[in-house]
Amino acid sequence: MCGIAGFYNPHDHYLKEKEHYESVLRAMAERLRHRGPDDAGQWLWEHGGLSHARLSIIDLAGGHQPMVKSGSRQTFAIVYNGELYNTDELRRELMAAGCSFQSSSDTEVILAGYMEYGPDFVKRLNGIFAFAVMDTAHNRLCLFRDRAGVKPLFYTARDEELIFSSELKGILAYPGIKARLDRRGLNEVFSIGPARTYGCGVLKDMEELLPGHYLICGPDGIRQHSYWKLVSRPHEDSYERTIEKTSFLVEDSVRRQMVSDVPICTFLSGGVDSSLVSAICAKELKKQGKRLTTFSFDFVDNDKFFRANPFQPSRDRPYVDQMVRFLDSDHHYLECGNLTQADRLFDSVLAHDLPAMGDIDSSMLQFCSMVREHNKVALTGECADEIFGGYPWFHKKECFEAHTFPWTMDLSPRKSLLDDSFLEYLDMDRYVLDTYERSVAETPVLAEDSPEEARRREIAWLNLRWFMQTLLNRMDRTSMYSGLEARVPFADHRIIEYVWNVPWDMKTRDGLVKNLLRQSGKGLLPDEILFRKKSPYPKTYDTAYEKLLADRVREMMDDSHSPVMDFLDRKKLVRFLTSPSDYGKPWYGQLMAGPQMLAYILQVNFWLKTYDIEVVG
Repeated sequence: MCGIAGFYNPHDHYLKEKEHYESVLRAMAERLRHRGPDDAGQWLWEHGGLSHARLSIIDLAGGHQPMVKSGSRQTFAIVYNGELYNTDELRRELMAAGCSFQSSSDTEVILAGYMEYGPDFVKRLNGIFAFAVMDTAHNRLCLFRDRAGVKPLFYTARDEELIFSSELKGILAYPGIKARLDRRGLNEVFSIGPARTYGCGVLKDMEELLPGHYLICGPDGIRQHSYWKLVSRPHEDSYERTIEKTSFLVEDSVRRQMVSDVPICTFLSGGVDSSLVSAICAKELKKQGKRLTTFSFDFVDNDKFFRANPFQPSRDRPYVDQMVRFLDSDHHYLECGNLTQADRLFDSVLAHDLPAMGDIDSSMLQFCSMVREHNKVALTGECADEIFGGYPWFHKKECFEAHTFPWTMDLSPRKSLLDDSFLEYLDMDRYVLDTYERSVAETPVLAEDSPEEARRREIAWLNLRWFMQTLLNRMDRTSMYSGLEARVPFADHRIIEYVWNVPWDMKTRDGLVKNLLRQSGKGLLPDEILFRKKSPYPKTYDTAYEKLLADRVREMMDDSHSPVMDFLDRKKLVRFLTSPSDYGKPWYGQLMAGPQMLAYILQVNFWLKTYDIEVVG
């Protein structure tokens, strides 16, 4: 993967200050260097500039960017972050249309496709991507983002100028851009966070290009176009045929995403999702006489401190051991200690440019940095729960009936630390309700659905649009912070499209959570793994970790320069620090309980201070 950035103004002439704007492009690339430590490049044109930081995965020698091609006396340039999984098919099609190629990179295929067919060529791409094309023929900049939103792309517009980047930090490197936070942004942090409204960059005037969209910026202004969306239609396949198709789509997606000119590995938790991905990879590599490398994650002494609860019923380690024997993989057991997890909370903020999922995020960042010591590319089991209905809120009656986001049904833990006047200013309940209602109203409907099935669609829509985006953000930022490319085969748009219309009865036949996925994986995994009860990403239950966080929060409270204290009630915070934590009652998702509230507050404080964020009315 890579980092991309740039700027465009249809009426400016950047070449008049060539040295200045070339230095700006270099500064933007340097901010993104963690995403692409292998190479960097810049390209400047009179109306815009492109900047790139490269992680070499495909065509190691010939994939330098920005890539520039000319045709019909016009010049086109591209910067691209992602991987294309149907490169060979598209290259053959383009060669038949008369295109020629100088490299084997997917970047050149995308640029040639744009030159031949225009922006709508994006509809033919199967992959994870964010890319920008500077089109001198039409004096325009085009930005594109993949269907599922795996790869990020932010932008801001001021007057006629548009500045974009893979991460907010790239935009903040542009002269005159300052991090500001208004009431909407404050609600995103305190009422919605660590999720954020899709398309919202949290900071004032910062936006994120929506998944499945492209943006055209030219002399006539900025226009955003949807090139892909889910469509609800009757499901006509039999149960047996549905399992067969799902099995094919999952295996085909994993095989396609194994394409790499460097060795791949997988994350292996012992759960059904990562185990399926690992089993398919191991089978394919075995055909080549190769052995799969796998990695599992846990916390130091978790065998002593683990507490089973409804969200996390069992430890992963015994199932990992079983899968390692089954796959005969070259396995690495990675562990994270309390101090490392706490220290990396702040690296997590730097990776996101925003407060993140507390230690659920910081531990993943640490694990990814350890994986990067061995491999550049990893396949993960992310997104299966959102697509196949694995989370508890797909199944619980109270979640089904709740008129709010099912992963945050109770806002009281969020309110428990905030100053009363600030709570009144936020009007948290109204913000969350309005955001929820706007989102759920967008659910693609099917007239034939029963009220129950229609509600199932709404919950599935919310998961795809919201919860999956939060976890995709986490996976991208935590991996790319160390220059690791993490791929998510379950987020293949063909899987999302097909499973979207499968009736709930097939997805959970015989009351089995994620039944459709499990049935499609028969023959690939031992039954003990295939039908194991879901257990989420691990977290530490060591009370010493919570004490460490509490001590750091007390230090934060005693520091007169702690900006987050402007929003917190000191007495409420002291009371919270002395109350026992209930690990079984998360305030966000399945894992973020009491200790994660402390971690999140520490992240918010670090973010406000480090990014020198100006709070505006």
